[in-house]
Amino acid sequence: MILYLIRHGQSVANESGIIQGCKEFPLSQAGQKQAKLLGEFFASKSLDYIYSSDLKRAFETANAVSNHHPLDVIGWDKIREIGLGPLEGKTRQEIFLEYPEIKETSILTTGLAGTETVREITERCQYVLEQLLSGHKRHQIALVSHGGFISIFLMYLMFGETWNDVHRPFIIGNTGVSKIEFIETGKPIFHYINNDSHLLLGDMQSESVLY
Repeated sequence: MILYLIRHGQSVANESGIIQGCKEFPLSQAGQKQAKLLGEFFASKSLDYIYSSDLKRAFETANAVSNHHPLDVIGWDKIREIGLGPLEGKTRQEIFLEYPEIKETSILTTGLAGTETVREITERCQYVLEQLLSGHKRHQIALVSHGGFISIFLMYLMFGETWNDVHRPFIIGNTGVSKIEFIETGKPIFHYINNDSHLLLGDMQSESVLY
């Protein structure tokens, strides 16, 4: 299986510095242009399936890819962004004023009531990987998701259930593409992470603000 992990284009919340989590925000004008360039990048690539998070900003981005392929976008709630509960819809400054105790932790894994737990995230990653490997061993898949989930899923592919014990180094920019190949044993080979060369062709700067 060849798996392309793709972050959605810039949203209006990214543009304003707002933490999104699972809260709905559409693509900004810049995000729509990024999605168009992403679609053109994938026009020459073979794809068998296109999956998208069920959140609007991801689905809009996935549709830009499907415009170049005779494929429908399949919505998948299991690849939506990490649930951030009371942090969603706020800027980092607002979050740290309200919850100063989390300044030294990742916003994705604060443990605050109402946020998705590390165990829940791990179970999601496990389920997504199992479904992909069982149903798409010989397929080429585009999976459009979110910066937080993608960065954690990459860690899960490398470290399994101990992913949260290891420093997470990835920055996944808007429409950044990561290509992973799974060999017969199911083990991943990483071809590249966060490739945004398509944005350079359109003279656009990638947005790296996550969540």
